[in-house]
Amino acid sequence: MSAPAPSPLAIVDAEPLPRQEEVLTEAALAFVAELHRRFTPRRDELLARRAERRAEIARTATLDFLPETAAIRADDSWKVAPAPDALNDRRVEITGPTDRKMTINALNSGAKVWLADFEDASAPTWENVVTGQLNLIDAYTRNIDFTDPRSGKSYALKANEELATVVMRPRGWHLNERHLTDADGTPVPGALVDFGLYFFHNARRLLDLGKGPYFYLPKTQSHLEARLWNDVFVFAQDHCGIPQGTVRATVLIETITAAYEMEEILYELRDHASGLNAGRWDYLFSIVKNFRDGGAKFVLPDRNAVTMTAPFMRAYTELLVRTCHKRGAHAIGGMAAFIPSRRDAEVNKVAFEKVRADKDREANDGFDGSWVAHPDLVPIAMESFDKVLGDRPHQKDRLREDVDVEAADLIAVDSLDAKPTYAGLVNAVQVGIRYIEAWLRGLGAVAIFNLMEDAATAEISRSQIWQWINAGVVLDNGERVTAELARKVAAEELADIRAEIGEEAFAAGTWQQAHDLLLKVALDEDYADFLTLPAYEQLKG
Repeated sequence: MSAPAPSPLAIVDAEPLPRQEEVLTEAALAFVAELHRRFTPRRDELLARRAERRAEIARTATLDFLPETAAIRADDSWKVAPAPDALNDRRVEITGPTDRKMTINALNSGAKVWLADFEDASAPTWENVVTGQLNLIDAYTRNIDFTDPRSGKSYALKANEELATVVMRPRGWHLNERHLTDADGTPVPGALVDFGLYFFHNARRLLDLGKGPYFYLPKTQSHLEARLWNDVFVFAQDHCGIPQGTVRATVLIETITAAYEMEEILYELRDHASGLNAGRWDYLFSIVKNFRDGGAKFVLPDRNAVTMTAPFMRAYTELLVRTCHKRGAHAIGGMAAFIPSRRDAEVNKVAFEKVRADKDREANDGFDGSWVAHPDLVPIAMESFDKVLGDRPHQKDRLREDVDVEAADLIAVDSLDAKPTYAGLVNAVQVGIRYIEAWLRGLGAVAIFNLMEDAATAEISRSQIWQWINAGVVLDNGERVTAELARKVAAEELADIRAEIGEEAFAAGTWQQAHDLLLKVALDEDYADFLTLPAYEQLKG
């Protein structure tokens, strides 16, 4: 007996958008509805399992590799599927949201890959969700151009062979799409909306272009969540008549629990896996979130003091490279978030040297590629990897068998010789308010103090404020971090912003709202799992 037809999905509380009918076709929505019917119940179970895991960490204040999957780790015979040609050389990847200008600039950037982001670099307004899909369709059909209304500058795509390969990042499992609901009024997970619309419209088109539907999977916390994604891929390929194994997924190891399940995550996705990525801010956010009641030994210093050379971060990145290469997967390094200044050559010089040192280290450690946030950084990162790789597309033959990481090494936060400072508290408040204000206006990638920040930045900022207050941290100036001190710093920042931008711009923004939301998620006794959950309730559009 055949399965019943999926319930039609309803578009709710959303203003009609130009050309939305090209994305929200009856067939595409039926496909998303079927994904929702089949996989949302398991998604819900896995979110409940996250809460159970977190409760266990709160009780034990430790983590370990899973005894029940030891056989997978010990079995040297399995590898992930070979990389397709379009994903074999990933030495530089540029990241960014899918607005029209960014779509053209990222594809033209000279990077090997563009992470087309529907997640942390995109505030999930309905307009961003739908027009982002439309922009990608237009790019693949070469129907995309853009003229900047302020500068009059026009943007158009280079020849196909010069364009970056797209790896699309859907939203994480925890976020719903409130504008798309089933017959019962239940919202569809944002991950299934983003994946479903993209796959349905573009999988066949990408194959015709000699590429394929490639994905970055964010916020994964366990191999069971990777298994769910794998089942989604298998069903989607069958449903749309796409050959099995066409999908390729790179998993961001940006949660502390996933760091203990890297091999298992690759194993679950092995027919569709192409690599793992080391993402710093979300990883640190996850450490704070999971060990927030673990006492002084888990207190992180200022976020900018936690570099990738910190012992516990080094353990994480070296284990990632070793794990990937053992299983034939790409190891992709972290973000260079610097945005070049058009006015200050000295700022650029110092920052470029830092970026170069960071990318040199990653290339020499065995990574096969790395991320940048701005096209001007592509040549710098490319040079670092060219020096090590030469004409080779990757260095998976470097097995890094010298690496030996124990379970305790990954959470040895107290091995870092740095302490929280008053300047660090101020920076966390500044960046938190400024980022949230832009996010509430629909911007997910925001330039703040010459760095491209996304939601992960705001998460680590507010988490550190929460942690420092609850751990009774005493700063370098002798002040104890309290809710009162955080409120004082936030009030001063709000006044500084008002003076900096003027009354008219201040009134036109969402500054007070952002200030209040930052303090809520930084001071509430009940720690919100994700800042974007309460923020989404306040997001217009």
